[in-house]
Amino acid sequence: MIKKIVDDVSFELKEDFDFDFLSEYGKVFTVFDKQDSGHLCFGVQNKNKKLFLKMAGAATLERNASIEEAIARLKSTVSIYEDLRYPNLIEMIDHKEIKGGYLTVFDWFDGECMGKQYDSFDKFIALPIEKKLNIYKEILLFHLHVSKLGYIAIDFYDGCIMYNFTTQQTMICDVEFYSKKPVMNTMGRMWGSSRYMSPEEFQLGAQIDERSNVFQMGAAAFQLFGGGVERSFDNWQANAKLYSIALKAVSLEKGDRYQTMDEYFETWNNAIKGQISM
Repeated sequence: MIKKIVDDVSFELKEDFDFDFLSEYGKVFTVFDKQDSGHLCFGVQNKNKKLFLKMAGAATLERNASIEEAIARLKSTVSIYEDLRYPNLIEMIDHKEIKGGYLTVFDWFDGECMGKQYDSFDKFIALPIEKKLNIYKEILLFHLHVSKLGYIAIDFYDGCIMYNFTTQQTMICDVEFYSKKPVMNTMGRMWGSSRYMSPEEFQLGAQIDERSNVFQMGAAAFQLFGGGVERSFDNWQANAKLYSIALKAVSLEKGDRYQTMDEYFETWNNAIKGQISM
C-alpha cells in the first residue's frame, strides 16, 4: 500500500500511478477512493468551474475487479450516459484514454449523496415529507425516461441519489450498470445493494425486466418514507394508500407487482393527492 498526495489531498493505493493528467482539469480538492468498482474519483476546481473526474487504471484498495475489467467497464459507460442524457442525470462532458487507463469527466453537482454509507443519509431521512415526495418524484420521472429508452436500471440504490439541500435539486449519478433490454441474470447475485434488489436479481438465469425496476422503486420508497427493509406500516411516514402501492411494488412474485413503470408512476401520482390533502 502506498500513500499518494495530489494538490495536498491524500489517498491510498495498492501501487503507484501517474496522475499528471489531473492538472489539465484543475486543482484537486477532494478524492473518492473507497469504491469497490476499481474506479477512482476526484473533485477538481479550475478558474471556470468544478468538475467530477472518474478514472480507471489505478490499483485501488477496495476494488473487486481487475484493473482491465475496471477500464473496460468505465469505457462502456460512455454510451450509457449519452443514451440516457436527462436534466436530472449528471452530464458526462468528456472521456478519453490516459496513460495506463481511461478517464470520464462530468460537470460537478454541488450536492450530498443519500447513500447509507455517507453521513448525509440521516439528513435525507429527516427531511419533511413534502420534500421527500419531490425527491422521489424526480427519481420516478428519470426511471420512466430510462424505461422509454429501452433500458433496465441495474445497481440503482440510494448511493445514486444526490440532493442539494439549499436549492432542493435532485440529481441521479452512477448509472454505469444500466443495460439495454433484454437483460438476463448471468451472475447469480447481480451488482447492487441487497436493500434494493428484487428476488430475480439473485436468481441465475432469471429475466430482469421493467417489473424488476418497479421493485427497486418500491424499495426506494421504503428507504425514503420509512422502514427500509423493515416494511411495516408502523414505520411508514406517508399515507396508507401510498404504503399499499409501495408494498405491492416490492412483491416477491413479479406477477403481483405493477407490470410497468408507467402503471406504477400513474398509481403513485394519483395517490399523492390524498397525501397532500392529509
